[in-house]
Amino acid sequence: MAKFSKNVERIDPYRNFRFRLFFEGRQEAVAGVSKVSPLKRTTEVVSHRDGGDLSTPRLSMGSTKYEPITFERGVTFDPDFEEWANLVYNTEGDAAVSLKGARRNLILYVLNLQGVPVRGYRIFRAWVSEYTAISELDANANAMLFESAVVQCEGWERDKDIKEAMET
Repeated sequence: MAKFSKNVERIDPYRNFRFRLFFEGRQEAVAGVSKVSPLKRTTEVVSHRDGGDLSTPRLSMGSTKYEPITFERGVTFDPDFEEWANLVYNTEGDAAVSLKGARRNLILYVLNLQGVPVRGYRIFRAWVSEYTAISELDANANAMLFESAVVQCEGWERDKDIKEAMET
């Protein structure tokens, strides 16, 4: 098991606005991701009682569920989200869908203010369950155009190989 380094100079929590998302196996980050929903898991509680106990329920762990993750980014010419989302939906031909490549492992890095990864999470067997091609259009607004993908996954874990960097 990897040991965490200790930066005794740092007392402030990390900021939440510096991060990078990668498709596993690709060197470049997914372009323009500006928002990621929380990584959240919930373990069901199974309540049961012993036969000889009248009033005290026992609580055990049940199955664990990983919540969907939403990625949002400004609309650009980069087709990554759209092409990934289209793998589970076919708009052409005989309506046959090939799920090859629909599940991807993702890597999410949280960066310090110098842009160095300080936390990493590996997201397993993710696939797009909901895709928004463009956000609301409003001629009176002064806003960015966004696309988003809601991703289902079969789990995530912290990358313990990332060591805390000494900041300058």
